[in-house]
Amino acid sequence: MAAEIVNPRSDSKTSDGRTPGAAGAAGLSSADEPFDPAFALHRGGKMAVQATVPIRDKDDLSLAYTPGVAKVCSAIAEHPELVHDYTWKSQVVAVVTDGTAVLGLGDIGPEASLPVMEGKAILFKQFGGVDAVPIALATTDADEIVDTVVRLAPSFGGVNLEDISAPRCFEIERKLQERLDIPVFHDDQHGTAVVTLAALRNATKLSGRTLGDLRAVISGAGAAGVAIAKFLLEAGIGDVAVADRKGIVSADRDDLTEVKRELAELTNRAGITGSLETALAGADVFIGVSGGTVPEPAVASMAPGAFVFAMANPNPEVHPDIAHKYAAVVATGRSDYPNQINNVLAFPGIFAGALQVRASRITEGMKIAAANALADVVGDELAADYVIPSPFDERVAPAVTAAVAAAARAEGVARR
Repeated sequence: MAAEIVNPRSDSKTSDGRTPGAAGAAGLSSADEPFDPAFALHRGGKMAVQATVPIRDKDDLSLAYTPGVAKVCSAIAEHPELVHDYTWKSQVVAVVTDGTAVLGLGDIGPEASLPVMEGKAILFKQFGGVDAVPIALATTDADEIVDTVVRLAPSFGGVNLEDISAPRCFEIERKLQERLDIPVFHDDQHGTAVVTLAALRNATKLSGRTLGDLRAVISGAGAAGVAIAKFLLEAGIGDVAVADRKGIVSADRDDLTEVKRELAELTNRAGITGSLETALAGADVFIGVSGGTVPEPAVASMAPGAFVFAMANPNPEVHPDIAHKYAAVVATGRSDYPNQINNVLAFPGIFAGALQVRASRITEGMKIAAANALADVVGDELAADYVIPSPFDERVAPAVTAAVAAAARAEGVARR
């Protein structure tokens, strides 16, 4: 039984014509909403569960519930794999957060994270046909999060970790995948990396180069920055250096966390030390996932025909007007500029493909397949202001889904 994401306000009104929902908080009431459409849209929540089978009479009731349901329960007890065929398990993802790294808002807690988790769930449904349930946890302890998700896992076909701060997010994802036989995917890491690689592949194609010809500099050594660096190396980029607040992550620094020490061993083959600005001199690619502002002279010092992917929201690290002075291809995380690096291009199709074949995990090969499929959607329309498709391009999700499913079978993690 699958759920549909529906609008709970469409046919339900109170006596005064308002939709039901939580009472206004912090002085907000429905009277405020005409002046701020965001509050009006969120009143009562953005999603609900809707049955996919009718219960019109006692015969329907006896099939959907007792006594008919007992036959299905007994069959699953005897043959556990049948849970995928006779429940919603293989069609639904848990969207799990602890509210510590929510969008650009930071550590705002589980309750305040729920609007974002609901939003993620409806994006799963809208763009991938995948049902999803928001789960906001009242703990920030990594082991408690892992134990909680493991206990919830029998109800779900996959786990999407969301807005969990680094470096705990790396440990949580690793431990969960070790203990579970369903896909675990931290979208802030891997979704961002997949879409970035897709856009970069097309940018290199447009310029007549290959990934191996490029040296990239990433601003930000959090979840996204670390994942992008590792993923680009896996895909064959020439070199990549990562900068945090203290400069380039390099082996000569004595202030690195375990995650950054590993990163230093994998990246920066050129042996660059010092500041982000120093690393940008002669670089082919800038990837921003940190916020802050990169000085214009540093952008100007990049190699001719450079690519600038400044993805911080709402203020890119390099404003597009500045970037266009020096770069051949410019991308941001914003929807009001061309070439938006948007995770919604990746995670719905990735999970749809993994669920379709009942994959036990999401591999590097599956993620690379997703990036390639996403890049291929652009096809002959490739241009400097179109290296990545729109989230509303109806070709995206089917292409990514098919590529991920095929890769899962090829890598031996598919069970159907």
